[in-house]
Amino acid sequence: MSEVKITVRPNGPYRVEGAVKLVDVNGNEWDLTNKPAFSLCRCGASTNKPFCDGTHSKLGFQAAEAAVRAEEGQK
Repeated sequence: MSEVKITVRPNGPYRVEGAVKLVDVNGNEWDLTNKPAFSLCRCGASTNKPFCDGTHSKLGFQAAEAAVRAEEGQK
């Protein structure tokens, strides 16, 4: 199995790198042929959902904390 890396970009999209399968709620799969990396919308305003189209920068999207660490003993 190949490694997948997801990077949370500050006030931007989730950057996904590696071989993954992306499906919608109905099980329809996006064709990611020749796309070793792509960005997923996090602001909700992209016209190309689920992919990022850069709209977040025009809106001044402010994301929540990049990562919230669980307290010891919680998962």
